[in-house]
Amino acid sequence: MKKVLTGLDILVAEQFKRLRGLRVGLVAHPASVDAGLRHAADLIRAAPGVTLAAVFGPEHGWLGQAQDLEPVDDESGKREGGKAETGSRQGPRVISLYGQTVASLRPTAEQLAGLDALVIDLQDIGSRYYTFQATMLYCLEAAHVIGLRVMILDRPNPLGGVVVEGPALQPGYESFVGPHNMATRHGLTMGELARFYQAARNLERSQVEIIKCAGWRRGMYFEDTGLPWVLPSPNMPTVETAVVYPGQCLLEGTNLSEGRGTTRPFELFGAPWLEAASLARKLNAEELPGVVFRAAGFKPTFQKHAGRECGGVQLHVTDRAVFQPVRTSLMLLAVMRELSGDDFRWRTETYEFVDNPIAIDLLFGSDRERRALEAGQHWREIAAGWEQEEAAWREAAKACIIYPV
Repeated sequence: MKKVLTGLDILVAEQFKRLRGLRVGLVAHPASVDAGLRHAADLIRAAPGVTLAAVFGPEHGWLGQAQDLEPVDDESGKREGGKAETGSRQGPRVISLYGQTVASLRPTAEQLAGLDALVIDLQDIGSRYYTFQATMLYCLEAAHVIGLRVMILDRPNPLGGVVVEGPALQPGYESFVGPHNMATRHGLTMGELARFYQAARNLERSQVEIIKCAGWRRGMYFEDTGLPWVLPSPNMPTVETAVVYPGQCLLEGTNLSEGRGTTRPFELFGAPWLEAASLARKLNAEELPGVVFRAAGFKPTFQKHAGRECGGVQLHVTDRAVFQPVRTSLMLLAVMRELSGDDFRWRTETYEFVDNPIAIDLLFGSDRERRALEAGQHWREIAAGWEQEEAAWREAAKACIIYPV
């Protein structure tokens, strides 16, 4: 198995020399660990000559304690003894970048004051609507305004960097789950996304340093890296979850269960009114590449349909090389909407601080797909419309590529 070093591993090997003499802010979450599972906050605090002055937590909190859409207050989620670390010394400030308001998603100049550098170490999973990359963008923009140095500790894209998939994001549909136009499965690392955002958002003059991974290639899935998997958010327990997420997160825009409240979120899905065997037969009849659907029953313990028995399916990926998660979940939406009849509805509650457009339009990046489904257009025709947009994204992304195939 190939051994890959993350940006954090590189800093550890260099004994944090690049940060000597600096007061540092760290944007991190549970997966911000080195190859030995030591957390970046503890490593930086122990580094000679480095002061960890503040820890910023993205959605779910820096300890990953909060569920999706659950606000996290500043200074919450500290470790034992009321400190933000495991030792006996006074811990750094803990600042939430996912609070009660949309303004909380961006660090303020006051929160960044007194820092010499902002270090960002977040494990992304290669999907436009996985919000950690939006948090990185907002941090880059906030740091740019005040001239603060930023260091990105890069990590592998768990899905590799060869395949891109999904529709473009149209103007007017920007949000925390889509701050900028790109394919749903974008195929970039956080470091590469930072390069993209520098050019796309007029941040070229920012002081941004990317500590690259060593040994990672675009054709590698996470298991190929030799790195330990730590769930970066509460409902991302395995690499298998990450593989299906670029499509299955679309179910958040409906009243169908995406499997939260089960031990296999995003792999299990369904609703109380669906009959599992009939659903599985109809889905398998589509003969999609690299995936099989198994009839399953489940009872979510929280969120949608909590405590109710759901008829549904478990999605089993049999061949990642040909599996197309976004197209697969578009098909799931079409079929389950058809089978649900009047029981089906789009989610209209506030979603990621936005009331309008509704959630499914934010996730798709426009209202085009929703309107096409409502008009009875076949899902394959809808997906065919993505091909030019996917090609355009592949071309746009070329300029920010760091790692070879």
